[in-house]
Amino acid sequence: MARRGENIYKRKDGRWEARLLIQKGKYKYFYGKSYKEVKMKMRSFQENPKKLEEEQIIEDENGTKLLENWLEKQVRVRVKPLTYESYYHCMKKHILPFFQNEQEDQITEETVLQFIKKLSENTLLANTSKKKILTVLKIALKDVLKEEINWTLIFKSVKLPKQEMKEVEAFSLKEQRSLESAALCSEDQRALGIILCLYTGIRLGELCALKWQDIDRETRLMSITKTVSRVKKFDGGSKKTELVVGTPKSRNSMRKIPLPDFLLKLVEKRKLYEENENVYILSGTNTPIDPRKIQKLYKDLLNESHLPDRKFHAIRHTFATRGLELGVDIKTLSEILGHSSVSITLNIYAHSLVEQKKVAIEKYNIMYVEVSDSKKFAV
Repeated sequence: MARRGENIYKRKDGRWEARLLIQKGKYKYFYGKSYKEVKMKMRSFQENPKKLEEEQIIEDENGTKLLENWLEKQVRVRVKPLTYESYYHCMKKHILPFFQNEQEDQITEETVLQFIKKLSENTLLANTSKKKILTVLKIALKDVLKEEINWTLIFKSVKLPKQEMKEVEAFSLKEQRSLESAALCSEDQRALGIILCLYTGIRLGELCALKWQDIDRETRLMSITKTVSRVKKFDGGSKKTELVVGTPKSRNSMRKIPLPDFLLKLVEKRKLYEENENVYILSGTNTPIDPRKIQKLYKDLLNESHLPDRKFHAIRHTFATRGLELGVDIKTLSEILGHSSVSITLNIYAHSLVEQKKVAIEKYNIMYVEVSDSKKFAV
């Protein structure tokens, strides 16, 4: 039974919590399955504070400081630069500001649930962004707060409000023809990249990372093994960025894509002017081209063709949309796009699939007419 003045109490989740004043305005928290266990942890710490880490009690730092150290000392050394930039953005813009405003700057189960509630109610963020933020926080809490809380179970129970899926931006067939014509007639040799994307669905970073050695002209396969990204430099508070060549975003993104005959001929025509297999296709050097330069070329081609201003990723959506229109099965399309699962492809292109179903159902009109003309047809 808890005694008055001990700062030990039973929580709503059934566990016990003890709070020990370390210095003015700063407390250390201990958790246990029983009153006796948590009191022993607190007494053990009072007798020998150095045993803190061994007993996996929260460090003598405030919560946000722990998360900042985790980001800098653990995440930065174990993930790719682009992934680190994503973690950094989630932590600095969304997670840390919330907990820094909390009383005593403590991260507890209650404050985490408050954060989840506030994030869930944010109507300005898409659910994909919310899920990314929650994933970063869950990983951080499991790594940093060594206490008896099942963070996986807590986050698994989170249900975000449903949002309407935005239709993907894709070019119509007529618009695609206009863009193709502008690219093929362009004097800029890099315009070949636009055609490659339109007929393979590769991402901009994957396009910029392509070398001649990635295209096997005998098997007619193009290998996607690298991606080029422009990421922020985090050394010394610099706001500069740098180009980084790394592996694609997932294991499924590393793939081989068959090339149609006409595209292979275009590639071979360009290859006549380059003997070195190890150079990048679009730059013609040992250094990859900056994705921003291809985006600029793409925008110029849109203006030249009087096409609506769309993001470069619309080319990838266009490839997928044409594939569905041509009857390519969803599993094959998903593998070509490099999605980690078929469900992702289904979710992204749900609207296009509905249109294809309508076209398929219309075919039954022919059958109905044929049968209705028969004398054997009974109503």
